[in-house]
Amino acid sequence: MDYLSQFEELKAQKLNLDLTRGKPAEDQLDLSSSLESLKVDEYGSDGIDIRNYGQLKGLSECRELGSMILGCNKEYVWAGGNSSLTLMSQYLTYLCIQGNGDGPWSAEERASILCPVPGYDRHFILSENLGINMIPVPLGGSGPKLDVVRSYVESDSSIRGIWCVPKHSNPTGETFDKETIEGLIEIFSNTKKKSMIFWDNAYAVHDFIDSKPLEDIFSIAEEKGNEDLIVGFGSTSKITYAGAGIGFIALSKSNQASFSSFYSALTIGPDKLNQFRHVKFFQENDLKEHMMKHADLIRPKFELVNKWLEGQVYGSWTKPTGGYFILLKTDPGLAKRVISLASELGLKLTPAGSTHPYGIDPQDEYIRIAPTACSIEELHSAMEVLVCCLGLAYQENSK
Repeated sequence: MDYLSQFEELKAQKLNLDLTRGKPAEDQLDLSSSLESLKVDEYGSDGIDIRNYGQLKGLSECRELGSMILGCNKEYVWAGGNSSLTLMSQYLTYLCIQGNGDGPWSAEERASILCPVPGYDRHFILSENLGINMIPVPLGGSGPKLDVVRSYVESDSSIRGIWCVPKHSNPTGETFDKETIEGLIEIFSNTKKKSMIFWDNAYAVHDFIDSKPLEDIFSIAEEKGNEDLIVGFGSTSKITYAGAGIGFIALSKSNQASFSSFYSALTIGPDKLNQFRHVKFFQENDLKEHMMKHADLIRPKFELVNKWLEGQVYGSWTKPTGGYFILLKTDPGLAKRVISLASELGLKLTPAGSTHPYGIDPQDEYIRIAPTACSIEELHSAMEVLVCCLGLAYQENSK
């Protein structure tokens, strides 16, 4: 294959394509368009005027919706504003400034968090900006490798927690199994200082083909008396409107009590009108059926990416059953080159290294593909560019 000639032909087309972020496409957002016209009552079921201040934990009905999405008991769940990332930043800030019963993390000489890799760049950026030291640990297909996690925790007293995207993990697509969940609970229950398992269940209901279920970590932890270890997160961002959904945080009763005074200093209450609209929307639209409509729009895009990659001979890639990403693995030292070549042709990809803490992929081999936001036609063009650049990078490397 003459990839160099194809490269020049594609360059002449002056394309403008983007596979950087895992965003819903317009037709996915249109599935929730009736949200805008829903008339909501001025008072919630408990008689609270939802137009006013208050209800720190969110509306009771919306907390119930959050429990359905996150797969845990409603008593753990608070409903907030439109972003689970905001709730993550607020909770981590609380740990850094105040701490959860054993002093602020910022008072320590070093506070560290384990980061499964390849992982979610927003977790890494947030941790870095709060001055939290990050230690990468490898994923093994059903969650982080427990022997590596255990070794780090037992040898480094600065470790205070671990980031997890437990279902359709960003960007590997894997789902944590029960053995991994139980192992994480056991490991972090034996640390000298209080540690946290940050359970970012962003893709809890985002299957596009039949997928293995995720165990309820809160139930498992509660059986062992360790529910204080878990802080869960989720949202409706890829269920209804990405910019106008609802974020959720899930906490044990003890963690709720210690966090509430800090949280109440940051907010006078969430947008309860939006919460009520979402409750009413899912009273009229079954959540499972709604997500099946998303799946029908997303599935062909993942199939298309896989078809293009199967039509060439370079690299390896994941075949997820849900979520928003495909992870392409090149030979060591080629990811940056592929991304650079793609940029010359007008295709934006997430920067090389974004799958690792501090933006450093030590082998320079991972490329995250986010196929959802563009149209099928745009995705065809984007994959033609990506496959061309992949082949050209390999050919250059073989000389």
